[in-house]
Amino acid sequence: MRTRNGEGAERPTDDVRLILCAQAARAFAYGFAALLLGTTLERLGLTGFQAGAVLAAVSAGSILSSVAVARAGDRVGRRRMYLFLCLLMGASGVIFAYAGNWWMFTIAALTGTLSTEVIASGPFASLDHAMLAGEPDRARRLRVFGRYDAVAAAAGSLGALAVGAPDLLRRTWPLVPPDQRFFLVLVAAAGAGALVAAKLSPEVELGGLSPAASAEQPKLPRGLSSSRRIVAALASLFALDSFAGGFVLQAFLAYWFASHFGASPSELGLMFFAVGVAQTGSVLLAARLGSRFGLLPTMVVSHLPSNVLLAAVPLAPNLLGAAGLLVARSALSQMDVPTRQAYLMTMVHPAERTAAVGYTNAARYATRPAGPLLAGAGVAVLPGLPFFVAGGLKTLYDLLLWTFFHDVPPAEGRGQPPEAKGTGPGAGGSSTPQSLASGSRCAPVAAEAGPPGQLGSPEQTDGTDTTTKVELTGRDQEKEPPDEMDHPRPTQDRPDRLSLADSALH
Repeated sequence: MRTRNGEGAERPTDDVRLILCAQAARAFAYGFAALLLGTTLERLGLTGFQAGAVLAAVSAGSILSSVAVARAGDRVGRRRMYLFLCLLMGASGVIFAYAGNWWMFTIAALTGTLSTEVIASGPFASLDHAMLAGEPDRARRLRVFGRYDAVAAAAGSLGALAVGAPDLLRRTWPLVPPDQRFFLVLVAAAGAGALVAAKLSPEVELGGLSPAASAEQPKLPRGLSSSRRIVAALASLFALDSFAGGFVLQAFLAYWFASHFGASPSELGLMFFAVGVAQTGSVLLAARLGSRFGLLPTMVVSHLPSNVLLAAVPLAPNLLGAAGLLVARSALSQMDVPTRQAYLMTMVHPAERTAAVGYTNAARYATRPAGPLLAGAGVAVLPGLPFFVAGGLKTLYDLLLWTFFHDVPPAEGRGQPPEAKGTGPGAGGSSTPQSLASGSRCAPVAAEAGPPGQLGSPEQTDGTDTTTKVELTGRDQEKEPPDEMDHPRPTQDRPDRLSLADSALH
């Protein structure tokens, strides 16, 4: 997904830039709307049950829409599905801006196009990840995911800051509309997304073909097939991590800091803005570390100390100390986001990527709502209990992830299904050192540049005497044979290890 300018410097393709622009608009809107939703529900005088139903509908809608994308995204076409989701997002923005009844909010939330997370933005993320994974070189693919998440973190932070703008404007212009009308920012973000969907090239589709053109080609596999067990195990682990994260959601953190330290809204705004800045730097640094040390080691090694910092937050003696620990934790905890996204893409075959992202996202959304409920009950027992539980569960997730997957090869190393071969540039198949996927070796990753203007067609590696031929994008490309030291063959105990993972996690 890269091209080169006249001086040979690499730059993103038009498709990548368009996706990043849509992510920026959507993340700003979600960062703005997530905070506005809580204050709007309170100003409308909704009961606790009614407000809870609306928030539960947001999670339920994310689950349903993510599963729908997983099952039908490649069949309908990624661009068409993107456009359809944008239309739903615009409609939900209008409803949120003018609704006066809680059940109208609930119906709009069930569309799944409103997210309380700016980085993992529901069904849109499932399509974005599958389209961005068309970059054939894994090191550059990781950098693309890092930019994608950094854009979301930065734009989401600005959106959160912008929530205070209506009150500031009213001091000089009393005719500023009520805060609820500013949910129309979702309509603007949806319009930007629709323009992006209309401008994306056919290269972002599965096989690099439009749905009409792919119907005339040999049947491409869709959904999950050979990677089903891998995705099931990863989805279970990601669900555990998401459940732990539910204990320390931003809304709960705001409540805890306000009740425990008496933090004011302005202090909370500055603290969460600092958290957003730290997250932006974190995801950018993760791309470099993941390319150097491997995806899985970067995920685990950065996550473990962040869990310790999280558990230490309630032990701080004052607001400044606790906020500093939280910001430091955010600078480490988000390193696993782009690496996790890229890791999932390497562990499944190209034709299964949309389904894999959809199902793993659905698993994450399914377990997240239980966390806040248990966190609220835990505070009554011990004020710092939610932080201790979250840190402990996240540590368990890291250890299980490393135990079950540290020696499992990427999809290419496990062999590609016959029907998935030669699916075109949009499939994004490539072969690079396994250390980037599993991290069994800490060798640097050699960059592989793609030809100008192509989204997912591999480029010939550097010169070597011994070469083998593989069929990609309908023509032979030279590919360096794997080194046994850096590309260990799958051992006989790996299927048993994955079976153990299935039984242990389910």
